[in-house]
Amino acid sequence: MNAVICHSFGLPNSLVVGQLPDPAIGESDVLIKTYACGINFPDLLIIQNKYQFKPALPFSPGGEVSGAIEAVGEKVKHLKVGDRVVALCGWGGFAEKVAVKANRVFPMPAGMDFINGACTLYTYGTSYHALKDRAQLKSGETILVLGAAGGVGLAAVELGKVMGATVIAAASSTEKLTACKEKGAAHLINYSTEDLRARIKEITGDKGVDVVYDAVGGKLAEQALRSIAWKGRYLVVGFTTGEIPQFPANLPLLKGCSIMGVFWGSFAEREPQQSFQNFGELLAMMQKGIIRQHIHKIYSLEESPTALDDLMNRKVIGKAVVKVGEWKEEAILATREIKLPAINTSTEIPKPLQIQLTDIKKYVGHSLGVTDWFTVTQETINEFAHATQDNQWIHVDIDRAKHQMPGGKTIAHGYLTMSLAAKFFYELIEIKGATTSINYGLNKARFPVAVKSGSRIRMTGRISNVEDMPGNGLKLYMEAKMEVEGEEKPAYVGELLTALY
Repeated sequence: MNAVICHSFGLPNSLVVGQLPDPAIGESDVLIKTYACGINFPDLLIIQNKYQFKPALPFSPGGEVSGAIEAVGEKVKHLKVGDRVVALCGWGGFAEKVAVKANRVFPMPAGMDFINGACTLYTYGTSYHALKDRAQLKSGETILVLGAAGGVGLAAVELGKVMGATVIAAASSTEKLTACKEKGAAHLINYSTEDLRARIKEITGDKGVDVVYDAVGGKLAEQALRSIAWKGRYLVVGFTTGEIPQFPANLPLLKGCSIMGVFWGSFAEREPQQSFQNFGELLAMMQKGIIRQHIHKIYSLEESPTALDDLMNRKVIGKAVVKVGEWKEEAILATREIKLPAINTSTEIPKPLQIQLTDIKKYVGHSLGVTDWFTVTQETINEFAHATQDNQWIHVDIDRAKHQMPGGKTIAHGYLTMSLAAKFFYELIEIKGATTSINYGLNKARFPVAVKSGSRIRMTGRISNVEDMPGNGLKLYMEAKMEVEGEEKPAYVGELLTALY
């Protein structure tokens, strides 16, 4: 197959176009025919042997692709040959074919083209995780984005605006700042001609910014940290300048602020359920036209070294993409169209996602959103204890709990928390055409944090698999996570098993 090959570590001009064997796949892998590959900063690091992951030479760079599945491993159940997908391959994307672990491959939503598909996961995934999970950005706050015209920076500008924040975009040229303004930046700072600290002070009235999103590093980092507000959050996203800042330790002390690392790849590996939920919410925004990638330029496979060189020299605004091969989007789109409902990302009570029984296999990997909050009262706990004949004092003895339990409250039995999964299930999904639906099993259950009486909990869900059962039935697997309001760790993580006939 044709591929861009790294034979020895170095700069983009050391890459060559040549032939590599078609990749073999394992039992948990899929083989993707590559249609497009996004250009990301880690691609520059990996060819210089400066990245966390170090593939053996020779290899093809390119860590984010879109394409169609050509083959699946025997253990892969949720993907099939012909599926249009996006994937995080790490490397191997600047080639006609790439093998990827199935858990890093996602169905591409209806209406998304291959070019946008190849430049969505990394930039929006990183920035949404940074703003939502790490900074917990709130409407009305102010965020400063350094390197705001880059791929992740421009996504952060756009998402910050969508999340209700006032966005200050900082970049090195008027052209770059124009793109930031189009994405919703309220204030612009050209740090090649303006004093960063003075402009932040002017914009915020000496209050400082609530959140700093820093994908640049270098000399601007300390200036930005000195301009942060009390209890601000400084997001360390990357170091495109090549210089890792050394912060004086007294600055976080004086500012009462937090310096937070943002490593989206590791987050997606360690917290796949939350990552899937984020991805579902992003896809919903894209389907509604709320966010859309800014494409700088589309390069051919042979031009991949040039694309990386442009990124290295900070010529790219938004996202550069490599188109692999000659193909026409219209012809490929005509072979499909499964219309998936948009995911509800509001904070209101969601309506159940209605799915026809005959179509349910098409929804494997699909997020079901989040339920409304449910308050676990002492009465709820008492009723469960009575029904199960399990009257441990930590659940039912309020007076004793005041003196001996953390927080002075009783806690719900873990099995009570788990039993609420069935209630939440019906809030998330309604199966049309099923005469019988039996919630008959729970799998891989964990209880990371206790639920105190009076706590509010809710559940997110995702269809992880659907299998055939005897008698023309289907076995539905749904990943479930219950969160406790105000707690970082979930109350319950597990998998629900439901038989459908």
